[in-house]
Amino acid sequence: MEKRIYLGTDHAGYPLKEEVKAWLIENGFAVSDMGAFELDPEDNYPEFIKGVAVEIDDDPINRVGIIFGGSGQGEAMVANRYPNVRAAVLNCNDLSLVPLCREHNDANVLSIGARFVRESVAIEAVKCFLETPFSNEERHIRRLNAFNTITH
Repeated sequence: MEKRIYLGTDHAGYPLKEEVKAWLIENGFAVSDMGAFELDPEDNYPEFIKGVAVEIDDDPINRVGIIFGGSGQGEAMVANRYPNVRAAVLNCNDLSLVPLCREHNDANVLSIGARFVRESVAIEAVKCFLETPFSNEERHIRRLNAFNTITH
């Protein structure tokens, strides 16, 4: 089964989300856009990110999220409130984080800081995120299991 990709953004990430969405669709990916659906500086990004996080939380194996914001930090904080969501932030043009967040942490959401990441880098990051599998190495599985038992 192909993973479904859920997108969400605030106003700062809206133009980049639209570019990434077009690239995903053009390349045959199954995409669900949870908003924002227009450029509105007064939007309430937690609602859009919540829409993505709820979907990922419900099926973290077959769904992934790509979320966008000015820095990507607030969006990741919202997404990570859900127990089955592991959002990693990319807010620079260095792609070396992307495979590591997948291989080591089994990240299922990539939060992109649109004010810090060029469009071409964002598309390469999304491609890398989608193509890189979790390593399934024992040490990473052990750490994820420990991570998943933390309640507070």
